Amino acid sequence: MKPDSKPLSGRRIVVTRPAGQAGGLAQRIREAGGEPLLVPAIEIRPLADPAPFQALARRLDAFDLAIFVSRNAVRSALGLLAGRPWPARLKVATVGQGSREELDHFGFSDVIAPAAQSDSEALLALPELREVRGRRVVIFRGDGGRELLGEELAKRGAFVEYAACYRRVRPSGDGLAALWRRGVDAVAISSAEGLENFLAMLGDGAAEKLAAVALVVPHERVAHEAARRGLPRAVVAGPRDADVASALVAYFGGAG
Repeated sequence: MKPDSKPLSGRRIVVTRPAGQAGGLAQRIREAGGEPLLVPAIEIRPLADPAPFQALARRLDAFDLAIFVSRNAVRSALGLLAGRPWPARLKVATVGQGSREELDHFGFSDVIAPAAQSDSEALLALPELREVRGRRVVIFRGDGGRELLGEELAKRGAFVEYAACYRRVRPSGDGLAALWRRGVDAVAISSAEGLENFLAMLGDGAAEKLAAVALVVPHERVAHEAARRGLPRAVVAGPRDADVASALVAYFGGAG
């Protein structure tokens, strides 16, 4: 992008990341001349009962590997640990570069993470996770979520436990209808769950409404889910702010 170009000028782009995580992408959209509209499709809330997490935290040194599934998992889990010393022998892994950067911020080093694709499949493909028979693994995540990571590690012989460290809630979507009437050019979705929530928030005719604008997603898996819901033309960008911004610029004809 040329320094003086504004390839997103006049474009209104909905950013659906949770509150507190949309600032970087919103800034890139503004720099390209667009108007970011912050409409979180997932709300991150504290656990209603942190006792099960704290019980697991007291035996953290019994595990061989700790996996954080997202930035939210890093922030929430370490917040709940509240300065509890991290066991020296406990290795750390995560699914992508965003959460790896978050772990770096908290002082972790030698984090196991895929270099490109950011999802459970990419993490499972790494050599460090191929031979896990007999190892104890704890997965820090929100309540519920995908089971693929834990199920596959268990098939490989690991003993897996989940540590829920936050709750994911669907926002009400109040005000979204009025925002939509004023015009939307694109929507950036961060996950399959976010897509499901956003469709519910849009209400009647949601698929038709979303099909009429550019839909940008981070992974092929989310694009497949979009296609299953009648949205076959999702643009796969990648998980980082720069990836999404570049995809938006390219889509609206301003690349280069």
